[in-house]
Amino acid sequence: MFGVPGVRVLAAQPEPDGLCLTVETDQAVAGCRSCGVLAVAHGRREQLLHDAPFGHRRVRVRWRKRVWRCREPPCPTGTFTEIHELAVPRAVLTGRAVMWATDALADDDTTVAALARRLGVDWHTLWEAVKVEAQRRLADPARLAGISALGVDEHVWRPGRFGAGRDVTGMVDLSRDQHGKVRARLLDLVPGRSGPAYRAWLDARDEAFRAGVRQAALDPFRGYANALRDSLSDAVQVLDAFHVVKLGTQVVDEVRRRVQQEQLGRRGHKHDPLYRIRGLLRHGAEHLTDRQQRRLAAGLHAGDPHGQVELAWACYQQLRQIYSGLQPAGVRRALAEKVIAGFPSCPIPEVARLGRTLRSWRAQVLAYFDTHGLSNGGTEAINGLIEKARRLAHGYRNFTNYRLRMLLAAGGQRPYRRTP
Repeated sequence: MFGVPGVRVLAAQPEPDGLCLTVETDQAVAGCRSCGVLAVAHGRREQLLHDAPFGHRRVRVRWRKRVWRCREPPCPTGTFTEIHELAVPRAVLTGRAVMWATDALADDDTTVAALARRLGVDWHTLWEAVKVEAQRRLADPARLAGISALGVDEHVWRPGRFGAGRDVTGMVDLSRDQHGKVRARLLDLVPGRSGPAYRAWLDARDEAFRAGVRQAALDPFRGYANALRDSLSDAVQVLDAFHVVKLGTQVVDEVRRRVQQEQLGRRGHKHDPLYRIRGLLRHGAEHLTDRQQRRLAAGLHAGDPHGQVELAWACYQQLRQIYSGLQPAGVRRALAEKVIAGFPSCPIPEVARLGRTLRSWRAQVLAYFDTHGLSNGGTEAINGLIEKARRLAHGYRNFTNYRLRMLLAAGGQRPYRRTP
């Protein structure tokens, strides 16, 4: 009925909000903890515990703990109570309740407050117990074993517009499984958004971990690239495809706004030709319908007399084709080399600036084709889980608690959905 080895249920009493079980262990003999002499029974003492819920009902446990007395007069230990895996001494929650709550935080979209309500305890009572269990799980060295691809990204963990210490750097496992699929999981969070913060985390790992990482995806941020160069010199750095294409989108927007300002002397209004097609300029040419193509051509004809926006949009389309997957990898790699070589000499200053940026990241851009399309997509997916967990909790103020909660929510324990 209770399901704990060595514990038997003496009584079950219904309560207004659940059930109360009276239990005791089957321990018959015990030795003194100090001298080891066989102790004698000295009565019992009740300890009230909160157990994992049974369905929708709360469960409380009255544990009739046996008290033992040492018979040796010189022994400094007079009396002592029994110890069992049901609960640690002076605990309020059973070990099973702590495991239930920790698993719920790892597997489900829930909060500590909601679980504390289910158990009938205070938030602090539950979290202090869960924190110990979470730290025990995260201390397992096997958690960082077998990682061959690493991702990194930053985000803001604490709300507010001002104040230091709001940025954190997250490390994500992007290794592929036996089926060639990426099962991203959060490895750790460290304060700060800088190369030294990332390098310090890498240097704190053992030599086996650093030797196992063969590939590393990153955003176009030199701080992270320098950290990888110093701490993971053998790893192949790959510039994230999404951020490369995003740079192209920003270039098209900048050229459109500049041409708009030169033509009308103001920012775009609702009925201005270029402003009306600002959304279409972000689309891929292969996704445009016939009607959208006509709208795009009409807007460029009316608002772009010198063809600067049209040229920037054509360059953006070439950048997208590098990662589109519509052509063989060899063709797309040749296109990437052509883009890197040609963009810096473009007469459009914004495109030329993008070309110089891509030229400085040439090795990282071309490494995309050497790593079978490694990207930071899994890292962005982990950021989505983090955002959801932070919204459910209505924000955090303590970074230690935030780190443990995010590692539970996005640490890879949650089973992936499988299509029947």
